[in-house]
Amino acid sequence: MTHLVFFCGHAGTGKTTLARKLFGALMKASGSPFCLLDKDTLFGGYSAAAIAMLTGNPNDRDSPLFLQHLRDPEYRGLLDTARDNLALGVSAVVVGPLSREVRERRLFDRAWLGIGAEVKLRVVWVHTSEETARQRIVERANPNDAYKLAHWDEYRQRRFMPSGALCDDLLMFDNSAPTPADYQDLLARIVDEPYAAPTMMPPVPV
Repeated sequence: MTHLVFFCGHAGTGKTTLARKLFGALMKASGSPFCLLDKDTLFGGYSAAAIAMLTGNPNDRDSPLFLQHLRDPEYRGLLDTARDNLALGVSAVVVGPLSREVRERRLFDRAWLGIGAEVKLRVVWVHTSEETARQRIVERANPNDAYKLAHWDEYRQRRFMPSGALCDDLLMFDNSAPTPADYQDLLARIVDEPYAAPTMMPPVPV
């Protein structure tokens, strides 16, 4: 059985750091080889060049122009790459905001994803407070975040916290100040091992 695991959430929530932290333990717990597919790693350079040709600013990654013309092709390429790996028997950890896809429940639609019932599907929503996320964005000083910070009031309107039916099957993870036990619990939920027996799970590096 292969696994498709999404780590989603708004900027500054630490989803990439979390995915990398759990990666080795996830392979051991599942017994499956994995690849890590981060949207910014795969498409960041290309999209920066494309948006620079359109606007003159390679860091214009949250502008309406980018969101209208380049966002969806990035995600299609991300999912296409995941499917190629799954077809070869390699599980995939996919990292990206994917907030629209979570809001519209597309990540639980196997037909939309193009995967069969043999793939174990998990979607993790990584979250922190707006204040914590903004502080982390400022501290990491990534040029790609310049538009967000310059238009924060506009950007924050796209932030949301899943609730109600949106949380069905969604693995919520508060990444504000997680403990080793929190990491172990999330790992157990991803691979469907009972957290009541944590000794059965490989330790997550701290």
